[in-house]
Amino acid sequence: MAVLVGIHPVLEALRARRPLDRILIARGAGGHRIQELIDLARSTSTPVRFENRDALDRLSTSKAHQGVIALGSEKKYAELDELAPTAELLVVLDGVEDPHNLGAIIRTAHAAGAGAVMIAERRAAGLTETVAKAAAGALEHLPVVRVVNISQTLRKLKDDGYFIYGLDERGEAAYDEIDWPEKTVIVMGSEGKGLHDLVKKNCDALVRIPMEGKIASLNVSVATGIVLFSWRSKRKTQ
Repeated sequence: MAVLVGIHPVLEALRARRPLDRILIARGAGGHRIQELIDLARSTSTPVRFENRDALDRLSTSKAHQGVIALGSEKKYAELDELAPTAELLVVLDGVEDPHNLGAIIRTAHAAGAGAVMIAERRAAGLTETVAKAAAGALEHLPVVRVVNISQTLRKLKDDGYFIYGLDERGEAAYDEIDWPEKTVIVMGSEGKGLHDLVKKNCDALVRIPMEGKIASLNVSVATGIVLFSWRSKRKTQ
């Protein structure tokens, strides 16, 4: 059974009509957002129970649950073939292992207008409680696809008409110089290691974020945000 932690993730799950077994609220928790959550739960016939805060502490891996926990079915991964063929942007993650980074990327990708995020089945973070909290509700609205082989997936996306860009510090072009095509895939590498060599070979082009100072790279979620919103700005202009 999945555990959703925090007011915003639970609110978004209710708004998305995700099946929830019950919602637990710490006794003494209050405020307009808690009341909004209770009202929305009642409108969707989702049971709400008031429990001692230590009961919520035991269910959550963190005490930063804001006095709200929901229990429900596991979040299902989407299938690659289920994605809308008209999606202009897809984000592929080549081995991102930190769940906080994955959650932040899902949130950013949804805000930028991506059609889906794709992650590797092995040696990568999956959809956990920590990811859901870091995504701040975006996980309820953006499909996440888990694939066995990133390189094979990129080849299939090419056949579907997508142009594949990989972010790499040795890329030939700067990210803000790109005239993004109508169907774009942006591939982000793992923390520390970047893109695998075989994944690089399956990219149509490698792009970089020019850096000043003595730091050679950015956190992967920050780098993703920079590139995705550059894509959004350019596509709106085009």
